[in-house]
Amino acid sequence: MSKEMLEAFDTLEKTKGIKKEVIVDAIKAALVAAYKKNYNQAQNVEVDFDERTGNFKVMAVKTVVDEVQDDRLEVSLKDALAINGAYEVGDEIRFEVTPKNFGRISAQTAKQVIMQRLREAERNNIIDEYSQYEDELITGTVERRDNRFVYVKIGNVEAVMSTHDQMPNETYNPQDKVRVLVTHVGSDSKGAQITVSRTAPDVVKRLFEQEVPEIYNGTVEIVSIAREAGDRTKIAVKSNDPNIDPVGTCVGQGGTRVQNVVNELGGENIDIVQYEDDPSDYIANALNPAEVIAVQFSDEDDEKSALVIVPDYQLSLAIGKKGQNVRLAARLTGYKIDIRPESEVEFVDEDKKNSTENKESDAETANNEVEATVNHDASTSDNTEE
Repeated sequence: MSKEMLEAFDTLEKTKGIKKEVIVDAIKAALVAAYKKNYNQAQNVEVDFDERTGNFKVMAVKTVVDEVQDDRLEVSLKDALAINGAYEVGDEIRFEVTPKNFGRISAQTAKQVIMQRLREAERNNIIDEYSQYEDELITGTVERRDNRFVYVKIGNVEAVMSTHDQMPNETYNPQDKVRVLVTHVGSDSKGAQITVSRTAPDVVKRLFEQEVPEIYNGTVEIVSIAREAGDRTKIAVKSNDPNIDPVGTCVGQGGTRVQNVVNELGGENIDIVQYEDDPSDYIANALNPAEVIAVQFSDEDDEKSALVIVPDYQLSLAIGKKGQNVRLAARLTGYKIDIRPESEVEFVDEDKKNSTENKESDAETANNEVEATVNHDASTSDNTEE
């Protein structure tokens, strides 16, 4: 507990970012615990630290009383006055009780508590520093991988990327630079833990924010994203400025903006569709590139569902490979989508319907005229007989 200890404090503060005061408090708590445990003392004790020499002293705190009941906690007024004539009943006096053989067991106990405090302090520092990056893209370096995780070095800490957060079309090798989304900053029994992802939908969102200034400043808004990482993503956008085309803005001149995002994601296909307030139009856009004839909604279902009618030759395109297109469209819009070909749906021809209605109306008019004529002839005949 001397010059080497003070140097160690400075080193920890510089390398770990842990303030000296935190380390000192940890050692004080450790020494108090060690003293009470190893010397079977339950009295009130404190630990003093001399910042100049680096020495610690164990001090027993006793209260001045007229009559001592417990000499571990109390001191008589007579003895107190012998130390200092200014003491009164109720004052507290601190006596040094540092054992001369405060040896190996105490040191080991203190070390364990100190290491625990240091881990807690380091964990809190990491959480405080990296919580600001949660839900943000950050560049890290791949350190290693195992069957469960890819370990990515971000600054001075190691983040983990689980299997479902890894792109199926990517291989992560040591020293590779990788852009990841920080999805969680927290702690577990082992310390601070940072979780990152390459497959989260917000990865696409953040990439577009970096590529498209209109998204970053709020002129164009990303309403929804549906993603099957490594394969295909659908993104719905709308413009808060009527003079700006949101889809064209995201695509960029010659497709440069969207291509930069595609390249970052290893060739993942990206469909950009325009969001519409009308659910029919929105669903039709979401099924792009398929052509949609009509969208019908059922009022009976509690859940949001839609029947989408497409030309027969567009059916496979609307459904997509293994149902991917309709699946992503459903997730993008929030509707359960059922696709039917035009040949399976009976449409009412409005012209024929109107023609039929006109014929029925003409027939009804003719019947009324015949009925009126008959009634008139019958009335004339009755008058003649009279």
